[in-house]
Amino acid sequence: MPYAELNGLQLHYDIHPSSRNQHPPVVLLHGAMEAGTSMEGLRDVLAPRTIILVDLQAHGRTADMDRTMRLETLADDIAALLDHLNFPEVDVVGYSMGGGVALRLAIQHPERVRKMAVMSFPFKSSGRHPEIAAGLKHLGPQVAKGLMGSPPHRLYTALAPRPEDWPQLVTRLGEAMGADFDWTEEVKALQSQVLLVSGDADMFPPAHAAEFFALLGGGKRSANPDGSGKSPHRLLILPSAAHHEVLQSPVLKVALQDFLKD
Repeated sequence: MPYAELNGLQLHYDIHPSSRNQHPPVVLLHGAMEAGTSMEGLRDVLAPRTIILVDLQAHGRTADMDRTMRLETLADDIAALLDHLNFPEVDVVGYSMGGGVALRLAIQHPERVRKMAVMSFPFKSSGRHPEIAAGLKHLGPQVAKGLMGSPPHRLYTALAPRPEDWPQLVTRLGEAMGADFDWTEEVKALQSQVLLVSGDADMFPPAHAAEFFALLGGGKRSANPDGSGKSPHRLLILPSAAHHEVLQSPVLKVALQDFLKD
């Protein structure tokens, strides 16, 4: 299983298939307390594209390091991985925290991202439901203790180089996900084509997803009868879908296939 040494981190990744083809590869970025394996359900959907699965800092087979976890630095890790693999341009699909990393990658390294699917992640922290925002700020050792034996903990202990670092991971997530942010102006300047996805019972209301879409210029006018006048960006609100159900939606898989095709 390959590792890349970059930014002081031993970053674990997998590539499927190992041979390259004429299409830009797709980088799949997982959510908090998950790993690259959590995104494997999208591999067959995106075939025959080359798929890159990444374990972000302190997740999966990538050990933690003495560095504050921030979405901005995680995005720089992905850019460094693309340099390591000699992929000048990719498509990116990110879920939850991985959606934030995908968004920061397109903001900080716009030349690297052709198309991007941002799933279940807001463009500003105040867009989240208040109880979700409060919970993210309190992630730490006590929450980690309460999660012992849960599916995320079992995944971590099965993959992590140092399973005893579980409390440290949850604390790191408080740093990354509990931080306040507002990326309004940066979103307006995005150069990549974007698919926004959220559930109608997600961590933020559908109105926030619609506001996100409007920042990209979407939804501001009716398309012409011939189909012209549409935004290049797309908005998908999944029906009857909570945050943890987004990746399992068959509607999502069809939308991703259509969005990422050349």
